[in-house]
Amino acid sequence: MTLPETSPRLNPIAISVVVPVRDEEDSIRALLNGLLGQTLSPDEIVITDGGSVDGTRSIIEEFIRDGAPVKLIVDDDSLPGRSRNLAVASARNDWIAFIDAGIRPSPDWLACLAEKVADGSTVDVVYGNYEPIVDSFFRECAAIAYVPPATITSEGPLRPHSIASALMRRVAWQKAGGFPEDLRSAEDLVFMNKVERAGFRIVRAPRALVYWTIKPGLWTTFKRFVVYARNNIRAGLFRQWQAAIFLRYGVLAILIVPAIFFGWRWLLVPVIGWFLLLLMRGAKALWRNRARSRGVVRNALRLLMLVPIIATLDAAAFAGSISWLLFDKLHATRRRLRQ
Repeated sequence: MTLPETSPRLNPIAISVVVPVRDEEDSIRALLNGLLGQTLSPDEIVITDGGSVDGTRSIIEEFIRDGAPVKLIVDDDSLPGRSRNLAVASARNDWIAFIDAGIRPSPDWLACLAEKVADGSTVDVVYGNYEPIVDSFFRECAAIAYVPPATITSEGPLRPHSIASALMRRVAWQKAGGFPEDLRSAEDLVFMNKVERAGFRIVRAPRALVYWTIKPGLWTTFKRFVVYARNNIRAGLFRQWQAAIFLRYGVLAILIVPAIFFGWRWLLVPVIGWFLLLLMRGAKALWRNRARSRGVVRNALRLLMLVPIIATLDAAAFAGSISWLLFDKLHATRRRLRQ
């Protein structure tokens, strides 16, 4: 294997790039090639493997044998938060860049992050940008359904901040207490909220782009969002997502009650109401993403696809919430009763 050539360092700060991985044999090679091909070379890439059972580790070790500045930490069973904490603790630099497996950075990703602190400013945290890869009609519609739309800034379109495209001083990670280690997802939201509350100076870098591959179908989307929903509650973020969904379906459930008096045909009312609600939410999602409109026919087809996608997200929110109730809430209650 030949490592990609990189240009000389353009920034005086040394950056350690931190990556948590687990069973990423299909994506880790592209990620490492993307990091090693940056216009601003990372000083080191620190990867924590949280228990891969596929070929992820052997691919990483191949890069290490070929002289890449990669450090591999092996932990037999760690979630993303612990994996990041282990990597940051092992990193040798004061500036830490975060990116995730399954993501491809643009060639100037690290340079665009670093230029925000290149002049010795007092900036502590730089959040970059991300774009979903929409290489199919389903993914195009899925991105409309659940990826936050970009806002326009003087430097270009910008989506809400993400830990998968970030640069920060080590002291910010330390003061925030690191990432929660018991969450499969939402640990990044909890961590970023702590960093913000700690009063660090945060800036954005819209041109620091990474590209995110989203799930390709309804079933894989459902499984992913079940995990998100369960851990969202565990992280104390129920009000930020599931609360609105439960409220909508609570209203629909109330509409079922008159069927007791008016017969089964009344059940068509909540069913039609549910379908119209999905259509309205799909139309709202299209409006929020109107900057990418491709004509009336295309948007009509998108709307038809958005209905089952949004229904799948709702089902996952309920399934994940039930999973939390059965495996977290009730388990904790039984444990307290034994004490």
